[in-house]
Amino acid sequence: MGAKIARAAFLVTAMMFFAVLALDIAVPTLVLCIMALSTRLVSLDLPVAHKHGGEAA
Repeated sequence: MGAKIARAAFLVTAMMFFAVLALDIAVPTLVLCIMALSTRLVSLDLPVAHKHGGEAA
């Protein structure tokens, strides 16, 4: 009976370890992707309405 409980505890511990390991890889990857996309978005040359020098405000 004790061996079954030990095996079940080991299984649950291993599952938690690998679930956390997957999150440890996925979350920084998501953050880096968002940072890269925001850098691209900011650096785009979007047409902006410019005022000409002689126009009144």
